[in-house]
Parts: sequence; C-alpha cells; structure tokens
Amino acid sequence: MGILTDEMQRLVRAQRLGYTATVCPDGTPNLSPKGTLTVWDDEHLVFADIRSPGTMRNLRQNPAIEINVVDPLMRKGYRFKGIASIHAPGDPRFAELVAFFRERGSRSTIRAVVLVRVTRALLVTSPAYDDGATEEDLRARWSAYYASQSRGDPRD
Repeated sequence: MGILTDEMQRLVRAQRLGYTATVCPDGTPNLSPKGTLTVWDDEHLVFADIRSPGTMRNLRQNPAIEINVVDPLMRKGYRFKGIASIHAPGDPRFAELVAFFRERGSRSTIRAVVLVRVTRALLVTSPAYDDGATEEDLRARWSAYYASQSRGDPRD
C-alpha cells in the first residue's frame, strides 16, 4: 500500500484544488493554485500545466514540491511533500497523462503534466479542534459564513 490513504485520496478528489509550493531560483517560495490536482495512484498526485510558467520553471531546476489540500468547511486537510517529474510533448507518458485529464472533462490546453511521487503526508487541522470543536461544528460555522458572503451579508 502506498502513502496516500483512502481518506487522503477522497479529500484530494473532493476538493479539486490544491496549492503547490516550489522553490524559485533565488531560493524564495512560489505558491500556486492547481485546479487540476487529483490522485494518480496510491503513491502519486498529478496536475496539468495549463498556465504555470513559474511552477514549471522551478520544478525543472528543483523537483522538490509540497502540495496543500484543505477542506475549507471542515478546516482539515493534508500537506503532501514529494518529488515532481514533468511529462511534456515528446515524452512517452505525455499522451497517457493528457488522456487521463481528458477522461475527467478537461478541455484546456495542457502544456505538460506533473506527476508527484509523495514521500510524506502530514495532517493539517484548525486550532478549533484543540478547543473541542467537531467536524460538524466547523462545517456548520463555515457553511453559514460562506452563505452570508454569497448574499452580500456584511457580517463576518
């Protein structure tokens, strides 16, 4: 069994958005959202390069990556540390990886696909859990908050 548990895979597939952290050539961090992030298998996450020139440049120089996926209602998720491999046109796996995204409905131009071998996964939780809040408490609280924002309610 790989490092990605069933729960981790469920969360990544359900959220459909993750934030990737890479290292710029000058050593500063680069954080970039990835709306195509999903699970490849129980050892790998995958995302498509649709418009990520900074992320791709950084990964070509340093394949270290961290991906953060959090359920905004439950305030719980995971940090995935790993090593990225880039698959671009001309690479034998490129067509297979692009087909994977096409089967899931992606119609965007895919410049490359990044396969991330996850080497470590760490739980991320809100400090509210330390104070006794439950997942149901947080889901209710944050659902109400986001509903108020969509109504234009000025209350926080």
